[in-house]
Amino acid sequence: MDKLFIRKVIKDDEETVYQMICDLENAVINRANFDMVFQRNLVSDNITYFIAEFNGKPVGMVSCHIQPLLHHAALVSEIQEMFVEPEFRSHFIGRALIQHVTEFAQTNGAIQMEVTSRNIRERAHQFYQREGFEKSHVKLVRYF
Repeated sequence: MDKLFIRKVIKDDEETVYQMICDLENAVINRANFDMVFQRNLVSDNITYFIAEFNGKPVGMVSCHIQPLLHHAALVSEIQEMFVEPEFRSHFIGRALIQHVTEFAQTNGAIQMEVTSRNIRERAHQFYQREGFEKSHVKLVRYF
């Protein structure tokens, strides 16, 4: 029987997460910088990563950042990265990751969950809207 299991990412998952983030960004991420950020975030009280395994094989990941925001006077959660291997898309892996991370955020006191996705990722936007997210904000970025 096929089995999906979602668990917290550990240090040993670094290579898997690196490959998923490179695939997400469609780029080779600077490895030294990635390692530094991954290791720092892995011990942060505000950031948690989860990995989805299907029959023991890593097939997706999601991050959850929970922080207190003054304009909400509460904790707010945000998905900063989410990735599902292409061959496992449309197999409810993404939905399971969203459900898992939402329950985690609510259990940890967050009042809402936000996600940002690039304008060109229209299929991702459709997915998030099917999962209950609303287009309510505009994100503006200044690149350095």
